[in-house]
Amino acid sequence: MSTTDHRTATVAGLRALADFLEGNPALPIPRSSISVTYFPDRADDAIMRAEIDRIAGLLGAEIDPGRLPYSHYRTGLDFGPVRYEALAILADARARHEAVTSYEDCIVPETTVNPAHAA
Repeated sequence: MSTTDHRTATVAGLRALADFLEGNPALPIPRSSISVTYFPDRADDAIMRAEIDRIAGLLGAEIDPGRLPYSHYRTGLDFGPVRYEALAILADARARHEAVTSYEDCIVPETTVNPAHAA
């Protein structure tokens, strides 16, 4: 599927979902916000930041300073409880995540069931 076809299909799918939810008011929807998040292809941090800056310009939005200490370079625009955002997870954050998860397979939880928690 080409990029244009994927974009067209995504927009049509979002409209169809909105119409479906509107036509079926008995269906519950999340009480929290809903996000559509775009992640740029992994590249050098400067390239990813430039892509997020470009998107911020298209949105007329700023870069979210609250996420910068976590090496998440993010911008977005809210449509009520629905948000479009673009997020680049920079090299520092990826390295921290890889370090934290590097021991994942070394830990084997006990599999016996505690009778007090079985109920």
